[in-house]
Amino acid sequence: MNLIKSKQRIADHGEVFTPAWMVDAMLDLVKGETERIDARFLEPACGSGNFLVRILQRKLTAVELKYAKSDFEKRHYALLAVMCTYGIELLPDNIAECRANMLEILADYLNLDESDDLYRAAFYVLSQNLVHGDALKMRASDDQPITFAEWGYLGKGKFQRRDFRLDVLTGASAYSREGDLFANLGKHEIFTPTKTYPPMTVSELAANGGAPKESV
Repeated sequence: MNLIKSKQRIADHGEVFTPAWMVDAMLDLVKGETERIDARFLEPACGSGNFLVRILQRKLTAVELKYAKSDFEKRHYALLAVMCTYGIELLPDNIAECRANMLEILADYLNLDESDDLYRAAFYVLSQNLVHGDALKMRASDDQPITFAEWGYLGKGKFQRRDFRLDVLTGASAYSREGDLFANLGKHEIFTPTKTYPPMTVSELAANGGAPKESV
């Protein structure tokens, strides 16, 4: 893979992509987490997905080991693996590539086509989890605060979604230091979601997403 798209992009944005060998070496430092299906990862400058693609591939290997004998569970836990990967990217072409690359990995693993509800559900999830925006400012491309969906699998084909603002979550670390005046601040005051959704099936997620299309 070419590690640069153009010298101008390096000058303007410092854009240089991480080589695959280095990605794997870094992920091996947290190998156990990369192989845990529901472990959440956020890449604040995700580019076209070098790290997130490898994380998803590792998670899907774990899905295969645990749920290969049940197609129902395999499909739902594979979607959960996608749900637990997050990214922010400043450049619109990169975030579009990242979403497409992640979707392709899942589609190849489950042999999905665009008409499959699970494909459409994953398309929707990736549109929420992979954000076109500025990680330093914690603002999306429309200048709204970046909000991430926390997804959980309830079992029996139902998923739960709660939304949280990134700036609130990252600000919470300032109150967690031992001896800090706010160390005992109730977690409910920090981790209160901005919105909670009723449990949703794959079909309902697919309906939310609409037909796949080129977008950022």
